[in-house]
Amino acid sequence: MKVQDFGRFDGPLVLSGGVYSNFQALEALIKAIGDRPAICTGDVVAYCADASASVALVRQSGWPLVAGNCERQIADAASDCGCGFGPGSTCEMLSRGWYPHAAAQIGPNDRAWMAALPDIGIFQQGERRYAVLHGGATANNRFLWPSTAAEDFEDEINALEALTGQIDGIVAGHSGIAFQRRLGDYSWINAGAVGMPPHDGRPETRFAVLDRGDVTFERLSYDVHAAINAMQGAGLVQGYDVALQIGLWPSEDILPDELRR
Repeated sequence: MKVQDFGRFDGPLVLSGGVYSNFQALEALIKAIGDRPAICTGDVVAYCADASASVALVRQSGWPLVAGNCERQIADAASDCGCGFGPGSTCEMLSRGWYPHAAAQIGPNDRAWMAALPDIGIFQQGERRYAVLHGGATANNRFLWPSTAAEDFEDEINALEALTGQIDGIVAGHSGIAFQRRLGDYSWINAGAVGMPPHDGRPETRFAVLDRGDVTFERLSYDVHAAINAMQGAGLVQGYDVALQIGLWPSEDILPDELRR
């Protein structure tokens, strides 16, 4: 696994993830955070319409980021998204629509950029040392939810520290649900997803702000209708277009029971 040093951040740091090809949400995030630095947990491309434009804007931003499963799969010219969805799940079936659309938009230059992205990033804020990854250290498409057993988080932390040395906190993505989980002296922070609402019945998406150990989660409003129109114009009408408006995923079957509506 490739580990990269993202440097030191002495002020508030924006934690973002899951742009999911939602160019309108990404533009709104950049406007909302102003001159604050940001880090991304990957999956710049996925369900929405504008994979190429989203990659271009993220690259232009200069944000440090780790590769999500979508970046890894597209870079490898894989036939599926590698999201870790169970066979026959709604997510697995719907990915047959959005993944080919996203992959077709990404040219050789951007594929090479994706291939060069690190799997793990390390940064320092104050006295605390953090690791950034997409899903887990054992698999970048591992789903970890707020209710996941502490032992599963501890396994991931142990695997991570075997690669990075001692850390104080973890910043992750993949599941699309923003949360913070305290595990003894460790803090596991999921930055959530910028490009898709967190299955809570509202269209606003989420990002996090880390400031010397304190985490706040902020909602992001953006031009939802423009994003929906772009998806429908591209023929991406498998259900994620509706999810942008109603704030509920079409793929609830991948969620643990307590997160279902």
